Parts: sequence; structure tokens; C-alpha cells
Amino acid sequence: MTCAKYCFRRRWVAGLFGLGGALLTAMVIAAPTHGIALHGQPKYGPEFSHFDYVNPNAPKGGEARFATIGSFDTFNPFNIKGQAAAGIGQLFESLLTGSADEPFSEYGLIAESVEVAEDRGSVIFVLRPQAKFHDGSPITVDDVLFSFETLKTKGSPSFRFYYTNIAKVEKLGERQVKFSFNPGENRELPLIIGQMPVLSKKYWQGREFGATTLEIPVGSGPYRLERFEPGRFVVYQRDDQYWGKDLPVNRGRYNIDRLRYDYYRDVTVALEAFKAGNYDLRMENVAKLWATGYDFPALSKGLVKKENFPHQMPSGMQGFAYNLRRPLFQDAKVRQALAYAFDFEWSNRNLFFSQYTRTRSYFDNSELAARGLPSPEELAVLEPLRKELPPEVFSAAYEPPTANDDAQLRANFQKALQLLQEAGWMFRDRKLVNAKTGEPFRFELLIDEPTWERIALPFARNLERLGIEMTVRSVDSAQYENRVRDFDFDMIVNVWGQSLSPGNEQREFWSSAAANEPGSRNLAGLKNPVVDRLVDQLIAAPDRVSLVTRVRALDRALQWNYLVIPHWHLPYARIAFWDKFGYPPVTPMQGVQLEAWWIDPAKDAALSQSGSGSGKAN
Repeated sequence: MTCAKYCFRRRWVAGLFGLGGALLTAMVIAAPTHGIALHGQPKYGPEFSHFDYVNPNAPKGGEARFATIGSFDTFNPFNIKGQAAAGIGQLFESLLTGSADEPFSEYGLIAESVEVAEDRGSVIFVLRPQAKFHDGSPITVDDVLFSFETLKTKGSPSFRFYYTNIAKVEKLGERQVKFSFNPGENRELPLIIGQMPVLSKKYWQGREFGATTLEIPVGSGPYRLERFEPGRFVVYQRDDQYWGKDLPVNRGRYNIDRLRYDYYRDVTVALEAFKAGNYDLRMENVAKLWATGYDFPALSKGLVKKENFPHQMPSGMQGFAYNLRRPLFQDAKVRQALAYAFDFEWSNRNLFFSQYTRTRSYFDNSELAARGLPSPEELAVLEPLRKELPPEVFSAAYEPPTANDDAQLRANFQKALQLLQEAGWMFRDRKLVNAKTGEPFRFELLIDEPTWERIALPFARNLERLGIEMTVRSVDSAQYENRVRDFDFDMIVNVWGQSLSPGNEQREFWSSAAANEPGSRNLAGLKNPVVDRLVDQLIAAPDRVSLVTRVRALDRALQWNYLVIPHWHLPYARIAFWDKFGYPPVTPMQGVQLEAWWIDPAKDAALSQSGSGSGKAN
């Protein structure tokens, strides 16, 4: 599942063959429909009025303020230049939009209907006549054609990977556009095209799409950019004239009139600003802060709430990620060895207040995670690749090293030293050195948040006991993004987020083609033909059962390649907020949906009367 749409919002041939060709086309094109699912039928029928996880009668109005870290220097989120402003994706709409209570279904947004060929070899979208950009101009097929070509040739690498199997795009009529696909199984492509943001050809022609810009772009979404100060804040105003406000997919969403994002230097400053009432809501990702950082009067008085919102999303993989482009990390035994020096159990007890579960799968917290030994169905996928896969894929269930006491930790160090010696390293003068060259084993962990230091430094001390020098270098967000984009790092903390329907995005995560593409998400630099084949098979899965099987097979190959030292995860989101919001009682499987929240007038008034909250901030 591509994240084009979701990443930007929280937080993308009828030939002239005569009568016979026309009849054939009629036979293989399904009837127009209001929505499509990756497998099976979408949950919501053609007459649905709203999603189940929204309040269709939510009041409109009010202001919500949020915090973000770092800075911004562009309003173009579609290329790899600069740092895009928080919330900028709310200016842009796509052909279809997804629901949050299904694995992967999409419904008409700019497109009023979609027709998918029975073999999924093509898809036709019919645009809504009322769809328009903020400048009042209609959204046309020419805008769709322009968007596809521009994103593919000038956008971030993700678009090129997502669109690589699209063979042809053509205008069938004033409101009809057809995408034809290359041969091969890729059931996800109609939905991927549905997520494509549609840009204004009129606006972008004559402008450099690949550059950074602080000129306010012309969008078509529920919000307009009202005002900003570079690097300090950006404010969005709900568009009362938004053409899509009464569509079923939007009813009960985008309820808040004004959204403001303020930029802060670091997490510590941002938390103090929240407690001072300078903004309204923060999603907390630091366990220590969640446990101890919110002990302030407004919480005890009930003016601020702390809530856990459960979800059923795969955890993805967060961890200390190796850069396999570095010679130091090209030996899998070295990568395996270093994991024995990370003491998760100690960190969880002493740093995280025992809040976390250790991550062992790239798809934990879901049915997609590989568990135990391969099933017969998984073996059918893996056996043809046995000679090229690590033998452990077939004989063992991957588990990251554990150390429940000092004795286990010492045993882990011994195992690490054994692996390092097998990889050609030896002790000399209390340092680990290459047995052939004498070069010391040293590398840098690159971070952009000081919070990571308290986790990285104990890891560095354990590595020092093995004779390894790991320096921890903290840089500002702009430098960090540039270095990561250019793969200029030894090790970083990275998160590969996963959806309930993995698909074409896996190519950008793991494929050999993405490894040397600046700005791609194959940050590990993995080049493995077996993984390439497993990703291709996953994308071609014809149904949900085979998709789950193929994801598990890929999971095993990734686990035993030791690309990361796995971290931890939670099956819920931690959110603290000043008590001015209303939100639906139902949290969908994909987690809390902030665009379905609203400002409760009575709560907002009570908060203002108390003299607390963001109402007192400038």
C-alpha cells in the first residue's frame, strides 16, 4: 500500500480494433463503481452516507494548535528538496480516498466513479464535474495527465517506484482518463493511482517543480494556507467553499476552522510549551515523558487529558539501521553480532517504564508477522529460493537477543565476540581491529533528536566492552534530512512503517533498484535478488490469503538478513490534549483519525474561562 495520500496528511488503451475490439473491451471492463478494494469488495456500499468512525453531525469551528520540531522551507511536499511545511498535504486532493476501518479500500473523491478491468490491467476514472481548485478552475483530465507525468519525472523517488508499471495514460473524454498497466500481476495499481495527488497544471506550468518554494500553491483540498512565517509557524483555514465538503467520504471530517503548526527547537521545549497552554494536542513518542513529564496542575484539574488510543496496524520496524553501503556492515555476521550488545530489557525497565514490547517482525501487531517455523504455504513460496536464503529461514524462528540478567548479557557479549572473530576481527590493545588491516572498529550513529542519546549511550557503552567505538552525533533536522537523503551515514534510527496491505511501497523499502536512488526509503542499501523476487510475488498476490503468506515469507528473509537492531513498539497511540475536543467513540483499525475530531464549544468555553489552555497564547 503506497502512503502517498496518508504521508502527506498526519504526520499519493482502448485501441481502435473495430467492432471486435470494442466488444472485447466491453467484456473485460467492469461496471463503474463508487469504490474499490484490494481484495474482495469494499465495506461501504454505493449509498453510504459517511464512514462509521466519524460523527456526521460534528460542529464546525474553532482553532487547534499543534507543535512540530525543526523548521520548514518549502510548500512543495512532492519532491526531495527542502523540508515541507507541516500539514501542507491538506491543500491537495486525490482521485480516490481511503477508509481507516478496512485493510485497503478507496472511494471516490475527485473521481465520482472508477472502472477496473477484470484482469486489473487498466483503470478508468470519471471526474466529478464540481471538483475544482482553490482558484476556482475546474479539475480536468489534463490536470490528471500533467500530475502523473510531473510526479513521475520530477517528484520524489517514491512516485517513480509506484508508477513504474504504468504503461500508458490517455484521455477518453472531457471527464474520463484511463491508465493502462504493463503485463503482470499488480492488483494494487488501480488503488495506487487513486491515491495520486492531482495538481493544477495551470499553476505549475512555468514554475520549477523540483525546487523549494514558499509561494502558496494552488490546491483543491479542505484547507487553504492562510499565513505563515518561515521556520516558525504555518496556519491553515478551512475552506467554506470546498467543493467536496458534502461528499460521503468527507462528512464528519475536517471540522476545525483553523489549524496552526508552531515549530520548536526540540522535544523538551515543545513539551513545556504544551504545559504552558501554547498548543492543544501532542502525540507522545517518548515513554519517559509519558510516564513522568505530564505531572502539572492542569492535568490534575482535568483540564488536560492523557489517553491511549488502540489500533490494529502493523508496528512496522523501528531500530538501529545499518547502512550496508558501508564496507564495515556488509558482513551479516557483523550485523548480527552488534545486536547482542543492545540490552532492550535494561532499557525498557530503566528508561521506558516497562511500557514497550520488543519488536521482532517487520509486521508485528498483525496477522502479517512471521511466527514460528514456516507454514506449508510459506514453504511453497520459499523452497524455490532455498539455496539463496539464509538456512535459518527454514530452521528457526527469528528472535532478537535478550538479556534478563547480567549472566545473559555476558553470554551475549561472548556470542558477539565469536561472530566478530568469525568475520575477521580480533582484540588488540583492548580495541577490536580488523585482523588483516589493523583498522579499528568504529562508526557513527547519526541522530536528530537529543532524546535518542539516553538510549544510544548505554548501547555505546556495551559496544565499548567489545572494543567497538560508536560515536553518537546529533545534528539539526535539516542537516539530518540531507545526509539521510544522500545515504551519508553509518547507522541511524529508522522506522519502516507498514500498512495492513503491503504492496508496491516494499520496492522502495527493499529493492535493489531503490538502493542507490537518493531520497528512496531503501535506507539500508539492501541489494538482494531473493528479496526482489519476494517483493514482486507479494505485489502479485491474487487474494488476501496469498498476500498474508507472501508477506510472512518476505518478513523471514528480512529478519535473517540482520538489517537492523530491532527496537520496540506499542499497540496504541499516546495522545495528550487540552480538554476542548470532541471525538468519535469508535477508533478504527488504522488508529485515531484526528481529522474526525472537532472543537466542542462548551468545553472550549469552559477552558477559556479557567484561564488555561491555548486560548491564552498569542
